Amino acid sequence: MDVQVANHCGVKSAAKPQSAAECGLENAPKKKSRTRRGRRGKRRRGKKANEPPPFLPPEAEEGNIEYKLKLVNPTQYRFEHLATQLKWRLQEGRGEAVYQIGVEDNGLLVGLTEEDMKASLKTLRRMAEKVGADITLLREREVDCDRARRKIAEVLVRKVPDDQQFLDLRVAVLGNVDSGKSTLLGVLTQGELDNGRGRARLNLFRHLHEIQTGRTSSISFEILGFNSKGEVVNYSDSRTAEEICESSSKMITFIDLAGHYKYLKTTIFGLTSYCPDFAMLVVGANTGIAGTTREHLGLAMALKVPIFIVVSKVDLCGKSTVEKTVRQLERVLKQPGCNKVPMVVANPDDAVTAAQQFAQSSSVTPIFTLSSVSGENLDLLKVFFNILPPLSNSKEQEELMQQLTEFQVDEIYSVPDVGTVVGGTLYSGVCREGDRLVVGPTDDGRFLRLKVCSIHRNRSGCRVLRAGQAATLALGNFDRSLLRKGMVMVSPKMNPTICWQFEAAIVLLFHAKTFRRGFQVTVHVGNVRQTATVECLLGKEELRTGERAVVCFRFLKHPEYLRVGAKLLFREGVTKGIGHVTHLLPSTQNHVPDQNRNQNHS
Repeated sequence: MDVQVANHCGVKSAAKPQSAAECGLENAPKKKSRTRRGRRGKRRRGKKANEPPPFLPPEAEEGNIEYKLKLVNPTQYRFEHLATQLKWRLQEGRGEAVYQIGVEDNGLLVGLTEEDMKASLKTLRRMAEKVGADITLLREREVDCDRARRKIAEVLVRKVPDDQQFLDLRVAVLGNVDSGKSTLLGVLTQGELDNGRGRARLNLFRHLHEIQTGRTSSISFEILGFNSKGEVVNYSDSRTAEEICESSSKMITFIDLAGHYKYLKTTIFGLTSYCPDFAMLVVGANTGIAGTTREHLGLAMALKVPIFIVVSKVDLCGKSTVEKTVRQLERVLKQPGCNKVPMVVANPDDAVTAAQQFAQSSSVTPIFTLSSVSGENLDLLKVFFNILPPLSNSKEQEELMQQLTEFQVDEIYSVPDVGTVVGGTLYSGVCREGDRLVVGPTDDGRFLRLKVCSIHRNRSGCRVLRAGQAATLALGNFDRSLLRKGMVMVSPKMNPTICWQFEAAIVLLFHAKTFRRGFQVTVHVGNVRQTATVECLLGKEELRTGERAVVCFRFLKHPEYLRVGAKLLFREGVTKGIGHVTHLLPSTQNHVPDQNRNQNHS
């Protein structure tokens, strides 16, 4: 059946003869026929290049993608069933679903006539209205079938937010100093193009010296919203972040990180602590791969954060210079260490394809070329962000929410008339206003009781915080001096334990000489950042670049709260390594001063 339809729609059968000899044309002039065949093949290849493939992957039972051959005048019973199915797909995509109209369940592109397509889209719009959602037509493509032009349509269905349950994706912004990271974010979030002298980035800076030098030294957050119809919501339409949150169904939170090498520890902390879903590597078209670009690319890959690339400042260069930078990036991405598949985005259709393939495969790396001054190709990046789906589905989210509360403390503030406020990410569970939690470990290994007075998410009030979301929690008159970055706030039922010493399976990425017992490194595990000493290498005396081992580390200053399986990154000067925590040693085995040991047991 499938083969017949494929042949019927102009898709070649594998059994078709390819050469003159196979067709019984032994006496045909070989040179001419080869030339004609070459020309015909070239024309055929050129024609096929712009057409969609005849098949899509078969429809998956789970996930947020649904195939429908047609939705023409369904009965009331059928309509109710379709609406329930749409609700399920939206739940799977955490508020987003993609419908492919004119496609069979096995992925065959059949297509619909214009009349049937209009009727199907009308039915889909009615279904969306019933479940409280809006639809956006992403693209229509033609399928040449039986000499009649038929169309397939790709439609994004997005639920209107209720109770602040908008979809929130975190994007870490990486790149070398002066590559245009902050300026690009300023243009995206403020809605105004840059003047070529850095006006767009001024609202992002947190310190006077950043404004004076034009260089980011701290971590700042900016938001870009999309409403249920796929339209951009930013500060050009809204006065406050609260208004952006109220109008948006989907939120992109940008984590603006430092590009200068001397702020590398801040950049690593941003990548490990804030749990970004994706990373955007910004490369200046005029400089190419320079400075910390390779370093940042390596960090994102080591932490398994999916990465896409933006080539900025194309207005400063000629076309040949931009192409040279893109080729340079493609070479680096294809190297054995990266094994990525670069995908240059040149039009809206490419942007839609890139967003879908990027989320499905970690090897695909989209590359955008744009300008923050002229606005060239800026809309392609917005289309990409609008369609980009979340990495985790609703089932994984539900499983995390069933666990006990665990909140990572990344920032600490004192706010007038509010008191002590902590910022960070909820790793697991659910946190509500009025919840009583314990925070620690303190320097002497204790956990202290506290109460969550109020919650703010994206600068607006929020009553409930769910796993994976970032927020600030007000703790009232809790003593700020007892808090530090790297602590956790957990449910008292968890009975949290402290850790002075732990084992980790590591890979030594680079070290000038040999890595051995007694060496001190800065260890990054989630929101924990502390100097640790190498106590021993299990089964080995020393390590060289590229070698693997299980290493026992001991913290120098104070105990920490760690999880088995957590990703680990360590550095000291040019020395770098990655790995994961395999075992937490009990406090009786921790070689720490007697006073600390007594306090740990108290």
